[in-house]
Amino acid sequence: MTNTSKTIEVQPLSGFKKALAYAVDQKLAPRIQLGSLVIIPLGHRKTLGIVSSLTPESPPASVERLKFVLSFVREDPVLSPDLISLARWMSGYYATSIESVLEGMIPAAVRDGTGEKTKRMLEITKLGLTDKGKELVSRSPKQRVLLDYLSQQAGPAPLNESIKHLGVGESVAKGLMGKGLAIETKDSVKRVAYSDDLTDSADEIYAEVKLTDEQSQASKEIKDSLKKNCFSTHLLLGITGSGKTEVYFEAMEEALSMGGSVLFLVPEVALAPQTVSRLRHRFSRQGEQVVVWHSHLSAGERLDAWSSITQGNARIVVGARSAIFAPVPNLRLIVVDEEHEPAYKQDENPRYHGRDVAVYRAMLNGAVCLLGSATPSLETLHNVEIKKYSKSSLTKRIDGRELPLIHLVDMRKESLREKIPPILSQPLVEALRQRYTDREQSILFLNRRGFNTTMLCPECGYVEQCKDCSIAMTYHRTDGYLRCHLCSHRKPAPRCCPECKSFDIRKKGHGTQRIEDIVRDLLPRKTVVMRIDADMMTKKNLFREVLNDFRRGKIDVLVGTQMIAKGLDFPNVTLVGVVDADLPLRMEDFRASERAFQLLVQVGGRAGRGDRAGEVFVQTYAPHAPSIQYSRKADLHGFSEEEMELRKEFGYPPYRHLIRHLFRGRSEEKVEFYAQQWRKVLDAMPIPQVDVKGPAPAPLEKIKGFYRYHLLYLTGSVRPFLEQFHSRRADFPLDKDVHDVIDVDCHQLS
Repeated sequence: MTNTSKTIEVQPLSGFKKALAYAVDQKLAPRIQLGSLVIIPLGHRKTLGIVSSLTPESPPASVERLKFVLSFVREDPVLSPDLISLARWMSGYYATSIESVLEGMIPAAVRDGTGEKTKRMLEITKLGLTDKGKELVSRSPKQRVLLDYLSQQAGPAPLNESIKHLGVGESVAKGLMGKGLAIETKDSVKRVAYSDDLTDSADEIYAEVKLTDEQSQASKEIKDSLKKNCFSTHLLLGITGSGKTEVYFEAMEEALSMGGSVLFLVPEVALAPQTVSRLRHRFSRQGEQVVVWHSHLSAGERLDAWSSITQGNARIVVGARSAIFAPVPNLRLIVVDEEHEPAYKQDENPRYHGRDVAVYRAMLNGAVCLLGSATPSLETLHNVEIKKYSKSSLTKRIDGRELPLIHLVDMRKESLREKIPPILSQPLVEALRQRYTDREQSILFLNRRGFNTTMLCPECGYVEQCKDCSIAMTYHRTDGYLRCHLCSHRKPAPRCCPECKSFDIRKKGHGTQRIEDIVRDLLPRKTVVMRIDADMMTKKNLFREVLNDFRRGKIDVLVGTQMIAKGLDFPNVTLVGVVDADLPLRMEDFRASERAFQLLVQVGGRAGRGDRAGEVFVQTYAPHAPSIQYSRKADLHGFSEEEMELRKEFGYPPYRHLIRHLFRGRSEEKVEFYAQQWRKVLDAMPIPQVDVKGPAPAPLEKIKGFYRYHLLYLTGSVRPFLEQFHSRRADFPLDKDVHDVIDVDCHQLS
C-alpha cells in the first residue's frame, strides 16, 4: 500500500451486514466521496458497495492487507450524507439490514450504471453550407434533398425522423458524412413522467385563488417555522375542501425562496397525476422543474428524475412513499399529504413508515416537516397534544361551501323490503338517476375489487379458496377466472361444486366490477360508467386517462376502491355513495374503527367541492357504530376523544409502540412449534416493561404457501426493547425452513 492511498469504509450491497475497510489507490483517492457507488472485491467475487465513511472508526490492524476499491460505477455520489445517516437510523429502528435500506434508496438503473438515453442526430458541416459542398452532391439527388433539408434546420436534426420524413435511406446520410458534408452527434433524451398533465385547460382548472383568513393564518405560521431555519413538525388540520393544497404551495414558495428544495409526498400513485399537474402549473412559471418519483415509473423515467435532481435542475420532487429517498440538496421542506394513510407504511422489507421517516429526515436537515390531513392519525394527534408537533387548523371549506349532507341508509331495513338483500339501496339509486338528469357526476365507493367476492355451494357449504392463501378467491367476470388478491394465483371458475358436484354453486358477494354492471343496468343507456381499481393499474396511463376524462365531464359515474377515496378534486361531483361502509369494521385490527372513520370522512369529502351542494349516502348494517356516527358530521374531536380513551385503557398506540414478530414457513407444525418455543424463551427471560401477546395464527394464516404465526409486543420505547430482543434472539436457533421478521410500529395485522 502506497503512502498516497487512503483507507475508507464501504457498505457492500450483497448481504453483508457491516461496512468493511478498503484501500483506495492514488488514482481514485482524489475523486472518492461519501456516498460514491463503487465496485469492490468481496471474497472471490466483485460486488457493489456504498462509501459509508471516509474515516473508518476502527482502522484495521494490518493496513497492508486491505483490498483495494476497483472502480466507480458513477463519478458523482449516488447518496447524500443525510441519506446515509437516515439509512443507519432506519436499519437500527426498523430492525432491518442497512443493505435493504440502501438498495431502496438507489434506483435500479443507477445501481446498474445505466447511461442516459440518447438520440442520433445529423448536423450539416461548414463544408455542407458552401457551393463546393453542393457540387459534391450534384450527381446524387437524394443526398442533395437531405443536404438542403439540413441546411434549413436551426441545429442538429433527428437522424431517423429526418430520413423517414424525406423518404430516403440511412445510406444517404452515410454518404453525406463520408463526403464531410454532415456529422452524426448524440443528443440526450429526457423521459419526463406525466409530461402531458400540464394541459391547455390548466388555467381554467387551477385558477388562482385568494387565500381565506384561515389559510393566510396557517400559511404565516408555517412560514415563520421555515424562517427559523431549524427542525420542526407542523400539522395542517383542515376539513375536506378547506384548501390545504394552497397552504402547501405557499410554504413551498417560501422554502424555494430560501434557496432550498422540497419533497411532496402523496399516499397513492393515483394522486400523483393531479398533484403533479397543479405543482407544474403553479411553479413552472417561476422556472422550477417538478420531477415525479414512485415505483410505477419506468426504469428510464426514474433514472432521468434522479439525474435531474442530482444535477441541480429540479428542486421539487413529488411522489409516493419512496420519494422520501430522493437525493435533493439543501432540503428545507417535506410535505406529507394525507399523513394518516396506511399506504405510507411499507409491508415488505424494509418495513418503514414514510411519514415517520419524513419527520426524521427533516430533523437531519434542520427542515420543516408539514403533515396534512382532514382526519389525522391518532399518533399525530397525540404528538400535537404533548407539544411535540405544532398545529394550524382550517375549519371552513373555501368560498363558504357547505360540507355534504350525509344520509345513513340502514341496509337491515332495505333487506326487509326485498327477498334478496339489495346491493344498492333505493334511495341511492334514485339519487344516481337524479344526478344523471341534472348532468352532475357521481362516485360509488366499494373497497373490494372483482365481480363477486367468492363462489359458494349452498348444498355442502364449499367455498373456493386459494390453494396457497387463507382467503376466498374472487370471481372476475371480464375473463371468467377466480383470482387470489394476495398471490395472484388464478383458475377458471368451476361449473359445479368440486366437493358434492352440485350445479347450484353460486357467486356470492359483490365487487367493483359487479357494481359497475348494476349501475349500467339501472341508469339510462347513455350513462357513461367507468371503474377504477387495482386491476386497471396493469396498463400504464389508463388510470390517468380515466381520471382526466372524469374531470372533463366525459364520465357520469365513477366506481372505485380506496384509490378514489381521498385527495382527488372534481368540482362537478355532487353525489358519493359508500356501498359497504361496514367493511373496514370487519377487520381483525384494533385500528379498524379509526380506519372506518377516516375512510368515510375522506370519501364523503369528494362531494360538493364545486358550486353545487353535495350529498353522501352511506349504506351500512351497523348504523350505530361510533365511527359511522362520528363520520356523519366529520366530528374528529368526538371520535378521537372516545377512541383515545380505549387505546389508553389497553395500552395500544399512540401510548405504546406495537411491534409484530412474524414466523413463517411451509410447514404449519414447524411454524407453530418455533413460535411457541420463542414464547417460552421470553417467559423464562422477560424483557422489562414489555407486554407480550401470542403466539397466535396471523389473521391471514397462509399467504403464497407460507403458514404464519405471530407475537405482538407492546413497549414504551423501541430501542431498549430491540437491544434486549436481539440478545435473546441470537441464541435461539430456527429451523432452516422457518423464518421470522420484525415489524416495528406495525400498522396492519394481516
